[in-house]
Amino acid sequence: MNRESFCLDLIRDMTGLLEDTVGLQDAEGYVTVVGQLMGERIYTQRGFGPDHPMQDAELGPVLVDLKAKIDGGFRIEEDTASSLVFFNDKCPFGSRVEGRQSLCMMTSNVFGFIASQCKGYAKVELEKTIAAGDGMCRVKLHFNKNTAPGREYYRIENTDG
Repeated sequence: MNRESFCLDLIRDMTGLLEDTVGLQDAEGYVTVVGQLMGERIYTQRGFGPDHPMQDAELGPVLVDLKAKIDGGFRIEEDTASSLVFFNDKCPFGSRVEGRQSLCMMTSNVFGFIASQCKGYAKVELEKTIAAGDGMCRVKLHFNKNTAPGREYYRIENTDG
């Protein structure tokens, strides 16, 4: 056992206990709060904020880069004015994510927060996830309100930390 495997096991066990105790929907709610805090932290640590907003062209590469830094396998599958679609074949949580769908709220909220800061609005659709047993992830970021399923995110004006 090393520090990384210990931390990953801890996160898996904590989310499992949370899902078993309060249910998947409420567990996702708790992870959502943590994900938003992480999204805010990442956004400001990368030097973005009110005086230096993220440019549209930076969004996809920044999200791919941050996932790569935590050992994820995300890449851009589609990039249009109204959406970004990501494919992922390697979860940062490894096999520990299987059966722990609430952990996907980390991706949803980090992506949603950062995208909404850049675009003003984002909806994150977790079309497929490794956690749900799909063997891969397909995450869609929508920048226009639509009827697609997903979580909506709005720009927060004060992101100076």
